[in-house]
Amino acid sequence: MNARVVHLVDDNEPFRRSTVWLLETAGFTVHDYSGARAFLDASIDNSEACCLVSDIRMPEMSGLELHEELRKRGSRLPIVFITAHGDIPLAVEAMRKGACDFIEKPFQDDKLIAAIEGALAGADAKENPAPSKEKLAHLTPREKQVLDLVVAGKLNKTIADELHISIKTVELHRANMMSKLGVRNVPDLVRLVLGVRQ
Repeated sequence: MNARVVHLVDDNEPFRRSTVWLLETAGFTVHDYSGARAFLDASIDNSEACCLVSDIRMPEMSGLELHEELRKRGSRLPIVFITAHGDIPLAVEAMRKGACDFIEKPFQDDKLIAAIEGALAGADAKENPAPSKEKLAHLTPREKQVLDLVVAGKLNKTIADELHISIKTVELHRANMMSKLGVRNVPDLVRLVLGVRQ
């Protein structure tokens, strides 16, 4: 069996060190880079089963710019983004452009490992679209409006302003919608919706 290789790109050295340790403990071979340029300059063995894990916000070249550059070069390397809450609209856009997944900081160790396993397996953590479509069909028109705005990365206050309702009402619709869809957080919601709509 070929080694399962993870290329980790993040400019935060303590985070990088701890993540390398986590992934090596989970059985991956890990190569880490302090930035996107360092990764692009490295010689990657495409015969290996490998995955790229990259922070979105980095100096000089962002994770999204790295993703774009890899696409231009014809790379099919699966990518998982690590993102802060404010980066969710960017991460959603990256998934639309072909990224496998995004993990919101702070994350649980098993969440990152599962995302990498999914990327390596080529599953991109997508739901089966048939049951997902059925779940979406059970949303009320207002819940569908809230869904579209949440997936677009809008915050509750912005959603309330756009729909001319209170933040409390947005929170209620959002909770009902996530319950009906069987998801617990925004990344899971985005994965479900993109799995249906792509």
